[in-house]
Amino acid sequence: MNKQADLHTTRGRGITLFILLISTLIAGCHSASEGAFEKTARGDFERLADGVTVIPASGSAKAVHVRVYGDNLIRVTAVAERENRAAESLMVTATTNGQVNFDVSEGDGFISLKTAEILTEISLLDGKVVFKNHDGSVILSEAGQRGFSAVTQDPGVVDADSYALRQAFLRTGDEALYGLGQHQNGQVNLAGENVKLTTHNLVISIPFLVSSRNYGILWDNNSVTHFGDPEPAKPLFESLRLYDAEGKPGGLTARYFDGDKLILSQVKKDLDYQFYARGDLRQVPLPDAVKDISNLRIEWEGSFETDTGGLHRFSMYSSGYAKLSINNQEVLNRWRMNWNPWYHDYAVDLKENRRYPIKLDWTTQDGFMRLLHRDPLSPADSNLTSFSSETGKSVDYYFVKGADIDDVIAGYRKLTGKSVMLPRWAYGFWQSRERYKSQDELLAALKEYRDREIPIDNIVLDWSYWPEDAWGSHEFDKKFFPTPKKMVQQVHEMNAQIMISVWPKFYPDTKNYKELNAGSYMFNKNLDEKNHDWIGKGYLNAFYDAYHPEARKIFWDQLNRNINALGFDAWWLDAVEPDIHSNLSWEKRKDLMTPNHLGTGAEVFNAYALPHAESVYLGDRASTPDTRVFILTRSGFAGIQRTASAIWSGDIVSRWSNLKEQIAAGIGVGLAGVPNWTFDIGGFTPEDRFRWNSDNADATVGHYSELPEGQLDEWQELNTRWFQFGAFVPLFRSHGQNPYREIYNIAAEDSEHYESMVWYTKLRYRLLPYIYSIAGDMYHRDATLMRGLVMDFPEDKVARNIRDQYMFGPSLLVAPVYEMGARERSVYLPAGTDWYDLYTGRKFAGGTNIQAAAPISRMPAFVKSGSIIPSAPAVQYADQIVNAPITLNVYVGSDSKFELYEDDGRSYGYEKGEWSRILFRYSEKSKTLFIGDREGKFPGMAQDRDIMVRWISGETPNASNFDEAIATKINYSGNALSITRP
Repeated sequence: MNKQADLHTTRGRGITLFILLISTLIAGCHSASEGAFEKTARGDFERLADGVTVIPASGSAKAVHVRVYGDNLIRVTAVAERENRAAESLMVTATTNGQVNFDVSEGDGFISLKTAEILTEISLLDGKVVFKNHDGSVILSEAGQRGFSAVTQDPGVVDADSYALRQAFLRTGDEALYGLGQHQNGQVNLAGENVKLTTHNLVISIPFLVSSRNYGILWDNNSVTHFGDPEPAKPLFESLRLYDAEGKPGGLTARYFDGDKLILSQVKKDLDYQFYARGDLRQVPLPDAVKDISNLRIEWEGSFETDTGGLHRFSMYSSGYAKLSINNQEVLNRWRMNWNPWYHDYAVDLKENRRYPIKLDWTTQDGFMRLLHRDPLSPADSNLTSFSSETGKSVDYYFVKGADIDDVIAGYRKLTGKSVMLPRWAYGFWQSRERYKSQDELLAALKEYRDREIPIDNIVLDWSYWPEDAWGSHEFDKKFFPTPKKMVQQVHEMNAQIMISVWPKFYPDTKNYKELNAGSYMFNKNLDEKNHDWIGKGYLNAFYDAYHPEARKIFWDQLNRNINALGFDAWWLDAVEPDIHSNLSWEKRKDLMTPNHLGTGAEVFNAYALPHAESVYLGDRASTPDTRVFILTRSGFAGIQRTASAIWSGDIVSRWSNLKEQIAAGIGVGLAGVPNWTFDIGGFTPEDRFRWNSDNADATVGHYSELPEGQLDEWQELNTRWFQFGAFVPLFRSHGQNPYREIYNIAAEDSEHYESMVWYTKLRYRLLPYIYSIAGDMYHRDATLMRGLVMDFPEDKVARNIRDQYMFGPSLLVAPVYEMGARERSVYLPAGTDWYDLYTGRKFAGGTNIQAAAPISRMPAFVKSGSIIPSAPAVQYADQIVNAPITLNVYVGSDSKFELYEDDGRSYGYEKGEWSRILFRYSEKSKTLFIGDREGKFPGMAQDRDIMVRWISGETPNASNFDEAIATKINYSGNALSITRP
């Protein structure tokens, strides 16, 4: 604080304060002189150019700074010491600038800060903050739980001004909460749920929470954060009384099998095989008697009691095959590849002092396991919304008010950056494989798509195109990629683009490592511990410090020289959690990132992907200013949308349960403000039963004909269902390990599976005018393409909790099929509108559950009554829709409108006004379609184009065939006109 503040807090200096107050009154502006504290009966406050600081009379915070970032954007920073200030934000780019008008006044024990949209009250007694509407109704109120405690989860040197932090808010009534990014527990409505905000292959935390009450909280902290229960889950024995299989207290019976042969039985209170200590050395080793068994299976059986009745939560962290049964009911049955474990949660209502059977059956596959537990929340905590971070300088968050959830998301992007437009071709179909082993393989795959006339826009070159011992060299293995520049040119000649995988990982013998290491920009502890990777014989490796601006500049220069110069079109930034060495504990992962340019690994744990992507975005944009950058990144953070990045759900597995979990994951990403998201269609890694050749047990499956006997039907059905789902997410991308994932390698050309995948690929391209219009609105109007139902049906209490359906844009309701053999599924049609079956045109009333038909060739999808969906003619790649005829599919029954957005699809001209819009509006009363004057223009835009109109009013054959039942065709030259429905 300044000298005036110190004077004020010293007894006997009231004269100085009086002089300052008189000076403030004379100034006559809305905000008194900065630095002048005003004494009240309880606590002090200081008026600032951009807000107010309150010095509470009591409580954990010694100062609470409230700053205005917009009429609907308020920042709250609470500090444990008067001199503390928030650390510089990585996620937030907005500044206050003192440009927003506001008023500060004093009430009875509180200070009010009033903008055009929000009334913020800060208690002078304890610093509690309450956000209100102007009529005095409460939008959100802090609870009493604001905490500054000792940092215990940072293995580095902890700064004296660092604290473990907690801020809780009161949750009202049936309020629903959404967002927080990409998680893998099938959660959509997060009210009363627990979410670990961390970074991991499969998990991307975006610490932005959205409420059904139309506000948002952006939690500005880079460390691991617990949403919900502030306490992490614990081993069972710490909170439950355990009994073995014979009923004796002290632990559960652990039985170790070699297949079905029992090798060892012992009582264990904790089955802790969760992490490596380093390399492939487990933190807790297996018993000597079983450590070398390749077919190890472990049962953990007995019973438990609790002293606390209520909703208990179990978290099973696992890879391999794992089944959990509680009270003789199987509650979890999961498989993950051995090297990529994660949590699955189950909640159960339990009675105190009652004994419940429990059994865990784990086929290890050399994987990882831990079963953890949470007691019910206390009554005081059960109705709170709580953020608890492991370390930070201050409690720092932003409150966003909106007219609706879209408006709230717009506030998030105002704070963290606009969603930069991706090129149009990014919304076409991508084909990828782990991996194309040569340029001939890659070019052959693309050519096959062109020869079969299956639309495609992007082919992807995954990792290991470099020499085996030269990871990080950014060089190509000349044996398999002899002419990479020519390969890129040949891709372009086939009217496609090529994306390339790059990592922040380096082998120490490479020139690139040495250049970075010369500046001390490498995380070398991984080398010191001699942690080898999994390639060939295993190589020592290290990641670079992406928090250092000079390191980022060097990294981009290396990419630019070696790869960008060859003409590649897009970047795939892999393993950017960073996954320095898989399956280490969080403590160890933090240590491997310590020190870094900004402090310890714990302090910036979740944020690595953001500066890393930003350096590539800014570098690439500077190298080719007229060509849009496009990045796919395996991790992200709040603000990632400003880097031209899409995120994806990591190395998910080829299982029906994992397919279902991606629905909720994608909904959460969209509601957290990040609009471009995708996944590996088919799941990245299949189970061995799909993966290994039936004729040669040592060979992996390529073509579907090589699948083992009895596995073909499920493999084809799983991929077909996943493919249908994939056509209706923001980015349409097929990728995975063996078996091969090209459509023609999954099923025969005359099969239903093949027909369906090709049909949905073509449908995706027919819908590109609709999809790209919304993509344009992502930038211009902060739109969201993959939409939780609460966004469009906020008053429908049923829709709020739906986790396996979503809106794709404003008109299409998507209900993926995620069960083997299902030929129908239950679909909830939200209230307030009627709905049309996309395929048949059959009309249904809203507010109802129906059993929707789901033949193997089709996935349930519905169109909201009162929709206009523009469609394109059949094309082979995305740029062919420019200036092409447009078909307007008008779903009648109520008024509707849609704006067709277009630009050149490749440049940044859209930032300078080079775009066009055409408004389509339909009136049900007059049965008239109004086509407005064209607004704007862009280079290459045709003045005239053909527009066709289809009317959908009820059941009709081939309702989804956009070439049939054309009612009207006109030539549109940019001037308004009207068309009357027959």
